[in-house]
Amino acid sequence: MRHFLALAFVCLANPSFAAEPKPLEFKLTFDKTACDTPFTGRVYVTFRANNASPPVGLNWFKPEPGLAKDVKDWKPGDPLVFDAKTVAYPAPLADLKPGKYYVCAIMDRDLGGIDFLSSPGNTHSKTVQLELDPQSSGTVELKLDQVARARDFKDTEIVKLVDIESKLLTTFHKKPTHVRAGVVLPPSFAKEPNRKYPVVYEITGFGGNHFAAFNSAARKAWDVNGTEMIWVVLDANCRLGHHVFADSANNGPVGKSLVEELIPHLEKTYRGSGVRFATGHSSGGWSSLWLQVTYPDTFAGCWSTAPDPVDFRDFQLIDIYANGANAFADANEKPRPLARMNGKPVLFFKPFSDMEGYMNRGGQLGSFEAVFSLRGADGKPQRLWDRKTGAIDLKVAKAWENYDIRLVLERNWKTLGPKLTGKIHVYMGDEDTFYLDGPARLLKKSLADLASDAVVEMFPKRNHGNLVDAALRKRMNEEMAAANRKTEKTDR
Repeated sequence: MRHFLALAFVCLANPSFAAEPKPLEFKLTFDKTACDTPFTGRVYVTFRANNASPPVGLNWFKPEPGLAKDVKDWKPGDPLVFDAKTVAYPAPLADLKPGKYYVCAIMDRDLGGIDFLSSPGNTHSKTVQLELDPQSSGTVELKLDQVARARDFKDTEIVKLVDIESKLLTTFHKKPTHVRAGVVLPPSFAKEPNRKYPVVYEITGFGGNHFAAFNSAARKAWDVNGTEMIWVVLDANCRLGHHVFADSANNGPVGKSLVEELIPHLEKTYRGSGVRFATGHSSGGWSSLWLQVTYPDTFAGCWSTAPDPVDFRDFQLIDIYANGANAFADANEKPRPLARMNGKPVLFFKPFSDMEGYMNRGGQLGSFEAVFSLRGADGKPQRLWDRKTGAIDLKVAKAWENYDIRLVLERNWKTLGPKLTGKIHVYMGDEDTFYLDGPARLLKKSLADLASDAVVEMFPKRNHGNLVDAALRKRMNEEMAAANRKTEKTDR
């Protein structure tokens, strides 16, 4: 007996008797209580340093690793394996750094939300913390039995949700489609039931939405230099990114829906005076300028800060109209930067494009194509650049001319010029993080050549993040209040 126990101890202690470690793989199943039909689309496994269930998006500057696989008619209960051969970002699974990760599996059901991971209706597993080694962790089983829920918008006395079905967008998408806004009411609203108010429409940057109305309420946005205005934060998110309220072949008549459906409903409900302004930052900055130019009689002025490219001869350093233009490399064949900090490039076009390829939808670059490109034969937005070589497709670039704000103004100035007098204000940092100062300079020159009174001002040593400070916000409020007084005097 003693001999048997000694032999057993030796066997257990000797690695040659232990099972060989197996490379890391994931075996996924999903529960019919979370999704009761076969699934066709993209499935993800994510690795994060922090806990979230489900995780959200990707950090542009430090994207965390993940796996992705496209499936067709994946059935509840059937196993789906992710291994070293599965598409991975930013590096193969075999190169995953050993350590602790919060792991989650997600089915992107693509039901309308912008986030490919956490959009409402997505099916996902519980997030679990695991010690992982790609060479030895073996099989990890994940069961997708959770459903991502929409965030609740809880009205307060001064912040209200407007959520209506858009008949225009429902017809376009062939399914019920809603438009939303967060409305911030001035304190006098409840006390003066017959009073009407000017309305400011704000569009947030990429990834923001109407929930920012609570932040606007906290800073008393309704007080516009002593003039009370209703402050509205619009939701510009869609399944393909930020639709910037520009009617398009892929996102549908989003601008028309705003002007013909949401604004009339909102201003009837909350007593708008008919005087309205547009403002926004980044993608919201582009949106506000686009709305002013496209609907010059609807808006009495726009205040656009750090707008996305307003002249496609400098689309984040790319002249998309030039023969031989390439998104990934400049004329010297050096990697083309996409963002900078303290004068040094920190993001480059090629890896950012690759990241969005992994995401599949809802990325910033893909969002531009969803707005500016025609719809392809595959039902997706036509691609401006080749995802492998970076070569710009000049036929696609030609279609983008319809959304090149500088071109739109130049080609229609005889009609637009008189309607835009005193209405355009564009403010940009001269060291914009995403190189947006270049197209703003081109727009400034073009408007000067047209003898426009538009204000396009460059702020020294300001970037994308620090452009809008208390001083600029105060200035814009003063200008809005003055524009309102001028409009009221004209109306009399």
